[in-house]
Amino acid sequence: MTDMDTAYRFLRADDWQAWRAMETDQRRRVPPPPMALPCPDGATRVALVPPDALTVGSVSLIDVLRRRRSRRAYAEAPLSLEELSFLLWATQGLHAERAMEGSLRTVPSGGARHPFETYLAVQRVTGVAPGIYRYLPREHQLCLLRSQDDLADAVTAACGGQGFCGQAAVTFFWTAIPARTAWRYAIVAPKIIAQDSGHLCQNLYLAAEAIGAGTCAIGAYDQRLADALVGADGRNEFVIYAAPVGKIV
Repeated sequence: MTDMDTAYRFLRADDWQAWRAMETDQRRRVPPPPMALPCPDGATRVALVPPDALTVGSVSLIDVLRRRRSRRAYAEAPLSLEELSFLLWATQGLHAERAMEGSLRTVPSGGARHPFETYLAVQRVTGVAPGIYRYLPREHQLCLLRSQDDLADAVTAACGGQGFCGQAAVTFFWTAIPARTAWRYAIVAPKIIAQDSGHLCQNLYLAAEAIGAGTCAIGAYDQRLADALVGADGRNEFVIYAAPVGKIV
């Protein structure tokens, strides 16, 4: 496949025609991949504020849309646990789960497949020790994967040397697990995953603005370092997007 073929892969209309004729795993009634990774045995968990108890983020949508910007400067103030809970619920909050039909969340996803895992490099969140965490959507909890002394430097390096990322209160790293989407969409999965990642990050933009915080989508990250930071193998799971978040200066 040439570079030009690769560039236009997402635009080929015949992919959908081919997909309609394919015997996908879903059509063969193969069980789908798990919708979320488990928390390692013995790992520390952090309970988040339940969605029904959230009091932040009540700014009107029109005001949030007017203010939305990519923000690269962050105050030293920490995020509260409730604010982080709101950001996680706004980006991957789980409404319902159906065995062979996927999950319904606060963002759309092709076929309700939701191929993402949310990892956090937490530096300044009240009541949450610094470290690398993964969000557990079923439980609405954080799972501590490990502590890391040089976290600011590691985040900066993983984000391609962009220093403002290391200054954030928390940096979101989203990984993709292609098998979740490929189970239904096969050759069309790359297109669906790319579209879905945009839905995910835009919700973070809006939710951040609603709490007086800001974010900036990071596509120019270092793939190897970002995967290593969150513990993804780079093949079956890999970082697809990142976004630092902090209070607006």
